[in-house]
Amino acid sequence: MDFLKATGFVDPKKVGIYGGSYGGFMTLMAIGKMPDIWAAAVDEYGIINWSSMLKSSDPSLNEYLKALLGNPEENRKVYEEDSPITYIRSEKAPLLVLQGDNDPRVPKEEAQQVVDILKKEGRIVDVHYYPDEGHGFVKRENQIDSIRRTIAWFDQYLMGTSPAPSN
Repeated sequence: MDFLKATGFVDPKKVGIYGGSYGGFMTLMAIGKMPDIWAAAVDEYGIINWSSMLKSSDPSLNEYLKALLGNPEENRKVYEEDSPITYIRSEKAPLLVLQGDNDPRVPKEEAQQVVDILKKEGRIVDVHYYPDEGHGFVKRENQIDSIRRTIAWFDQYLMGTSPAPSN
């Protein structure tokens, strides 16, 4: 962000963040830990809570997660400190969440947690679930739709344009 500001080409009050999977995790972490930087955000199938991931995710991913973060009972503090759910209530950026209904790697429940928390907090949040999609969007029409939704979100919250009518 400091680099972008230094270029003089970026309005620091109109910067968005976007990412999918681990990038979605980073998006959620960034808007929670650095809420004053971001003016809008889009999370595609991002992880909000490492502990809930262990309960509902792909078993091979769980083993990888345990190798990175350790035993969840012994390292509870690590799991909490490294989960965006710990910080998400501090976010200020309008958030769009895009998620596949059948994602075995980052289950739909991860997206639902984010949406539920932010709606309860009265924040600007929207979500779209793609039926018959997993981790990432394979169907061409869903790829196009997710790009259109992302552009419209950033246009609305970064550029101040009116949202396009939804289909």
